[in-house]
Amino acid sequence: MNIAVYCSSSNHIAQNYLDTAFALGSWIAKNGHSLVFGGATGGSMSAVSEGAAVENGDIIGVIPEAVERMGRTNPLCTELVAVKTMGERKELMKTRSDVFVVLPGSYGTLDELFDVLAGGIVGEHKKPVIILNENGFYSDLMKQTDRMRAEMFIPVEYFKPLIANSLNECYNFIQQNKL
Repeated sequence: MNIAVYCSSSNHIAQNYLDTAFALGSWIAKNGHSLVFGGATGGSMSAVSEGAAVENGDIIGVIPEAVERMGRTNPLCTELVAVKTMGERKELMKTRSDVFVVLPGSYGTLDELFDVLAGGIVGEHKKPVIILNENGFYSDLMKQTDRMRAEMFIPVEYFKPLIANSLNECYNFIQQNKL
């Protein structure tokens, strides 16, 4: 199974987020899955790829030209796909992945999350989206979602993300959704 991991490339985040990303990457590889990620260095992106690399896993990086020009290409990728834009990166990651795991992150991570959610809602895919709500990181986003539901911006949900409050819950969701 190809597991996309959307996460932060910031080098200024707390160690617990890096530890979680490393553990997830390691679990992905140990369980015979392939990591699909943004192909860059820094923060959780480095940590998730390092975790997979320690277990000799397949690491598929999808990197846009702008990030390559910044000198942030991750050397641990066993397959590196260069694309022109961030939009192309999102599209290729969607098509190459069977499940999406969203770790704490910033604008890019939220963009990827909303893209796969919107795609699922309109029927472009039926792939699971798992949000890891580590330390309540996404709790405010879930409150906003509740408000959108209450005010009928989200009237019916035929497709919605799975919320994991721990890595073990995340692993269980992935195992339940084997393809």
